[in-house]
Amino acid sequence: MQEDTIGIIYCRVSDPKQIKDGHGLESQETRCTEFLGYRKVPVARVFKEEGVSGSLIDRPAMREMLAFLRQHKRSHPKIQIIVVIDDISRLARDLRAHIDLRVAIQEAGGILQSPSIEFGQDSDSQLVENMLASVSQHHRQKNAEQVKNRMRSRMLNGYWVLCAPRGYKVEKRGAHGKMLVPDEPLASIIKEGLEGFAYDRFGTPVEVQLFFESQPCFPKDKRGKVHLQRVLDILNRQLYSGYYEYPEWDVKLMKGKHEPIISFETFKAIQDKLRERAKVPARKDISLDFPLRGFILCDGCEAPMTSCWAHGRSGKYAYYHCRTRGCEQYGKSVKKEHLEAEFEQLLKDIAPKPQLISCMQKIMDELQDKKAGQFKEYLSDLQTQVTLIDRKVEQFLDRIVAADSHTLMASYERQVKQMEEQRIIIQDKIKKCGTFDKGLDESVRTAFQFLENPHKYWASAGLEGKRLVLKATFARPLGYHRQRGFRTAALSLPFSVLREFSDSDSEVVPTAGLEPARDYSLQILSLLRLPFRHAGI
Repeated sequence: MQEDTIGIIYCRVSDPKQIKDGHGLESQETRCTEFLGYRKVPVARVFKEEGVSGSLIDRPAMREMLAFLRQHKRSHPKIQIIVVIDDISRLARDLRAHIDLRVAIQEAGGILQSPSIEFGQDSDSQLVENMLASVSQHHRQKNAEQVKNRMRSRMLNGYWVLCAPRGYKVEKRGAHGKMLVPDEPLASIIKEGLEGFAYDRFGTPVEVQLFFESQPCFPKDKRGKVHLQRVLDILNRQLYSGYYEYPEWDVKLMKGKHEPIISFETFKAIQDKLRERAKVPARKDISLDFPLRGFILCDGCEAPMTSCWAHGRSGKYAYYHCRTRGCEQYGKSVKKEHLEAEFEQLLKDIAPKPQLISCMQKIMDELQDKKAGQFKEYLSDLQTQVTLIDRKVEQFLDRIVAADSHTLMASYERQVKQMEEQRIIIQDKIKKCGTFDKGLDESVRTAFQFLENPHKYWASAGLEGKRLVLKATFARPLGYHRQRGFRTAALSLPFSVLREFSDSDSEVVPTAGLEPARDYSLQILSLLRLPFRHAGI
């Protein structure tokens, strides 16, 4: 036994699977211990680097080992320390990293040794060492290239190979192998949030954020919150539409084989809306205690009325009031139950006659039947559009080849991408052409039920549903005076149109004589069916 020498062992693996399986680190330690045993050198410490790339210099266990060497050099300068590695690749798989770590170990007082290679100080030994380090670097780079090529090839075959986004998980599915599959119930929650934002159920990303926070199954931080950046990442994630692209690997926009959560058309609607971002952010102080907060305006100053709970001798009392200094209504309160009772009566009063709703439902049924009979003509038109887009894409590709300006080429490429996205949307319509959309039929039915009795939805809905009722019923916030009550309400187009036909002195005319109502019916449906398709109220 060499009394003036001790040994330490450094082991490293870069693959987390080796750590889990218990291989790699154990075999390295056994071989290094055996190497020191032959030389009768005791093992003082073992430093293990788990799941760290060989191209990195700054590593936790390496820092700890160098600190140990320096401390031992100061406290026991006469005792040599042999640093043993199983193989040259365990120190580093990068030539520059190898040289830097080799120098750092030597300066810290360590003597590098290995059962696989002799580390000498002469020029020939250093040449061999550097060559082996270069070979190790080349091997690492080659492995990385092969892995990348395999992953890119699989991605070109329609399989997403990178991290699964929220709402998806990776599972083995028969001949497909590992692929993305919806992770329920999270996938349905994200679907509801994305479609709600695309079709104006949620006006801003903040409202989507509040919706996600209200869902018990949606992952949150320690405070029970969902970060807004996470919401924006979800809104911008093209993978949910069933399509993806990855410019870093030169993977153009293509259809994946995983099940989409939303349609590509919905994704484009989300992107268009995000680019607009003109709406005022949603208020975070709106609660079910005061669902009309921010929507009721003071009749004197046109400012939104605020609300609060006041403490009295017998308990708590809820009020709406004006806080604008100089306004004649400043500081004057209105009881919550009084104002909201007047509002509910207003909802009851604007409900159209049942006969008119029935008439419009008949009109819509006729229009749907007529449209169903014309689907072949519609399908032919869609196929013609695809053909025209294909021709335009070919023309732009020819222009890209002939262009000698990078700016011009980039402009052509953007236009080609836009046309390809348009083609995807049309192709999705072709697939659905002539099929029965159960969800759309349900949304139409829900929309007419709402038109017939908006108060019923208001009374039974939660906060989110009540805010949706306000958006669907009124064109702008309501003015209120504490003595005179609500001023004349500006109704949304569906209710204002229905009011024109609600003449108490005349009977509802037959369907055949109500041609203008056909156009109105389509407008009403387009305004109401999408928000209520996923309203959940």
